[in-house]
Amino acid sequence: MKVLRFLLSLCLLSLVACASGPPKNLNDACSMLQEKDGWYEAANDSFKKWGVPVHVQLAIIHQESRFRSEALAPDDTLFGFIPWGQTSSAYGYAQVLDGTWDWYKKSTGNWGADRDDFDDATDFIGWYGNYSHKTIGISKWDAYNQYLAYHEGHGGWKRKTFNKKPWLIKVANKVKRRASRYAAQIKRCKDDLDDGGWFW
Repeated sequence: MKVLRFLLSLCLLSLVACASGPPKNLNDACSMLQEKDGWYEAANDSFKKWGVPVHVQLAIIHQESRFRSEALAPDDTLFGFIPWGQTSSAYGYAQVLDGTWDWYKKSTGNWGADRDDFDDATDFIGWYGNYSHKTIGISKWDAYNQYLAYHEGHGGWKRKTFNKKPWLIKVANKVKRRASRYAAQIKRCKDDLDDGGWFW
């Protein structure tokens, strides 16, 4: 009986250890992609498929969820202090709304996609960025405008709704700076990432 309890405890500890929390160092793309098995392959597959580079994908995910798989939209409050549910249906790594996720699944045929799955989140960001490029001409490498279109929608970006939101302009600039930093970091470790690396 004691052996059985011990084995069950061991299994439980293993499951807890395997739970997918955010990477330890969110400021270092190489560290993140080396720590999280399969993340580079997922983001790189999305890049090959849709053309939105890995560093842009990561910068958007950082801004949206800080790499938390089950991130929810912030709580809304009534009169500033009474809990009133979520502000929106945004969920997962990429903070995608229910309706937008349904549109993605219908457009790609990826019916089993989950917003809390990193592979699906990177594929979504690639798909959305590619759509932004095709419909409103934003470069897939332009993290600033890609983020504004991501946040405001394609119609909002065309109407320049972000010009009335100074806070959003600041956020988009943060995404741009982070994307540049991630790009420089990935350039340093890309050979190891492509090879799978001998040390992870």
